[in-house]
Formats: sequence, C-alpha cells, structure tokens
Amino acid sequence: MRHLQIYSYIDEIAKVGSIRKAAETLSITPSALNRRILTIEEELGVPLFERLPRGVRLSTAGELFIHQIRRQMSEMEQLKSQIADLSGVRRDHTSIACSQALLPYFIPEQIEIYQCEHPGVTFSVISRDREAAEESLSDYTSDIALVFEPVRVDDFETLLTIVQPIHAVLAKGHPLAKRRKLRLFDCMNYPLALPIAPYGVRVLLNKASKRLGIDLIPYVQSDSFDFLRNFARTQNTISFQIQIGLPQARSFDDMVHIPVDKRDIPPGLLHLTQLKGRTLPVASARFVDQLVNAFVKNFECA
Repeated sequence: MRHLQIYSYIDEIAKVGSIRKAAETLSITPSALNRRILTIEEELGVPLFERLPRGVRLSTAGELFIHQIRRQMSEMEQLKSQIADLSGVRRDHTSIACSQALLPYFIPEQIEIYQCEHPGVTFSVISRDREAAEESLSDYTSDIALVFEPVRVDDFETLLTIVQPIHAVLAKGHPLAKRRKLRLFDCMNYPLALPIAPYGVRVLLNKASKRLGIDLIPYVQSDSFDFLRNFARTQNTISFQIQIGLPQARSFDDMVHIPVDKRDIPPGLLHLTQLKGRTLPVASARFVDQLVNAFVKNFECA
C-alpha cells in the first residue's frame, strides 16, 4: 500500500496549498516531498500542481487526480473498517460536517452514546454550513454532513430530512419572554441579532420578511450563533435559531426560546447527507443508523 502514502502527500499539499507547509505536517523535508511529487508528475506526463510565488495550487489534471485518489483512500478506509469489524473490535474514524446548531447539544450527545459501545472509533466534527458542508462531502473531507437548507440537494444522497421550526431566542426579562408563540411582526418592534445572509436561518427570515412586507434590519449580525445568543442575553434584542440548536426545555440559563408562528416562517429542513454513490465505512454507516433513530424519536421528519 505504499502508493497510498504518496497519495496522502498529494492530498495534504492540495489541502494546505504549500509544499513547505505540507512537509512540516508530514515530517518530511520540502525537497524530498517535492522530488516525490515530480516523480508522479513525470509518470503521468502532466503537472499536478501549478507552482506559484507563494505556494501551489492544483492544475486541471491535479483536480481530476485528487478526486480519484481521495475516492481510493476512502475505499481503503472502508475495507480496513470491515476487516476490523470481523474481529469484533471496531476501530475507525468518522468525519462529520454540520451546521453550527448541532454542535452544542445533539452531536456531542450522539458521539458519547456511540463511543460508550465502540470506544475504538474516533470522530472529527467540523462546523460547515450549506455550500461548505457540501464541498466537504465532495472532496472526501467528511463522511457525512448535516446541512440546514442545503444548496445542491441533487448532488448528494439524502438519508433523512428533519423538519426544523424557527425559534426566537431572548432574555428571560424581555417583554415577549412569557409568550408561548411569537409572530414575526411582534419581533420587529425590538432590535434583532441575526445570522449573516448565507446561513439557512437568515435565508428563511429574508423570505418571510419579503413575503410579509417587513423591513428586516439587523441591529447586529454575525456568523456565530453562540455570539448571537449571548448578545441577546445581555441586550434587549431577539435572535433566531432552529430547534435542534436549543435545549429541550423552553427556559435555559437566563434565556428562553419561543417558536415563531409557522404562518410567518415555515419550518426549514435539515438534511442528513452523504456523497452520492459512496459506500461509507462500517463505523460511519452504523453511526448514521444511530442518528436516524435519534432524529425519528425526537423530531418531526419529512
């Protein structure tokens, strides 16, 4: 499997965009790494990388090559996990790309449950929303993705679709905090702390405000839902988030979350996805099964 080593070298260079930086990560000298790349390029008859003043980038041929080797590396990991499964000792790694909303509660809980039964399985979890999450599936950076309001659904295999209502998040002392449900018009009377435009929650808010003829003017906006929640805690503002990113209890710490009336903002859709045509490693496939069961038990699924 020596060819997989050079594949991993090429993969690392493509990720960091520099032979020198990749060499540091791989514990090899830049000159030795460059020689190995030149040997592969000579065998192929085309350059895989364009040499730039400050680093390298994949050539057109390199883009084709990297996609192929990532697929082969993924298939080898799948084979290794199947062999490990034969011995009854599951040792594998699962990489997840997911929207920020799943990071505080849902994903940590699910990983803890899985590792209690299979402590040999490791995980990496990266915060990726919409296009970035989809890209991580395409380049094999992630095995699975949980994407809210995805951009290119047809390019991926959707394993489950979960309905996610929008909730307003506000301090317990806010004038609207005792309401059981909120209309969007009610919220417009207070400063708004909103996610930036690419995020799915903001997309739904923009659609709703346009349909209702409301001017959606953020008092503050950010790409961090943690920041937006904390800002709403200390200021007389309202933020918004999907249900899965909030505690099950309506009240938490010094905050409350209240569903926004579905007549104003219809629920969005959270998609559990993988790359179309890819067979997942055993551990990842079993983790997907666990996620599906948890979603079906705790949330409305489409």
